[in-house]
Amino acid sequence: MSEIPAPVPVPVPVPVEQLAFAMPPTHATAAEERQYRKERLAGALRLFGRYGYEEGVSGHITARDPQHADCYWVNPFGLAFADMTVSDLILVNGDGQVVEGARHVNQAAFMVHARVHRARPDVVAVAHTHSIHGRALSALGELLDPITQEACAFYEDHALYDAYTGVSVDEAEGRWIAGALGPHKAVILRNHGLLTVGDSVDAAAWWFLAMERCCQVQLAARAAGRPVLIDHKDAVATREQLGSDLVAWINHQPLWRRISRTEPELFG
Repeated sequence: MSEIPAPVPVPVPVPVEQLAFAMPPTHATAAEERQYRKERLAGALRLFGRYGYEEGVSGHITARDPQHADCYWVNPFGLAFADMTVSDLILVNGDGQVVEGARHVNQAAFMVHARVHRARPDVVAVAHTHSIHGRALSALGELLDPITQEACAFYEDHALYDAYTGVSVDEAEGRWIAGALGPHKAVILRNHGLLTVGDSVDAAAWWFLAMERCCQVQLAARAAGRPVLIDHKDAVATREQLGSDLVAWINHQPLWRRISRTEPELFG
């Protein structure tokens, strides 16, 4: 007579509190937070380089200094995104003067960033580049439609700056753009491109990446047919689930881990 096999034990669930889940870190000192922001800034710029968002010397991501509220870390003029390191970053005050570093800043672009930062003290980082699909949608002078889950993150939370006056070279243009942005996470600059903001470098970078893809999807969907809009109630509900800077930070972490592991020279 064969033996009855012993029952296979049922796997015991791991307690939720023992599962790893990354959340934005807290910092004991301004110096630690400054180093963290600079590392994330160099990494985000390298990611933008990987995605082909660079157009000559155009494009910036800025990060507010944690100790000096009207000073901002930014990529220097003329240095490729893909080559960016922490030590390459320069610190520029709100008037566009370099206060730390040995390279120039793109004054035209920085004036816009400075005005946005000054108008939005809640914003840590601002991202703007001349990405292809962002420029294409901006040429139509219209907003993103709620046609996908990802686009709903921007539903009623982005704006259109419905003007084009050439290269931004003065504070007035920066004030107009900051005014158009208002309390939102992003603004489409007509005939120009996209600008996103966040309470961290990771959030601002993720919103730019996500918005550029949403522009691509909208252009492709419209070229193929007539997109079906998600209704207002569902679009708002989806935005409430996916549209916070914390969700953006979380979404950005796989990209950060990959760039920091594959290109550790960014810490140089």
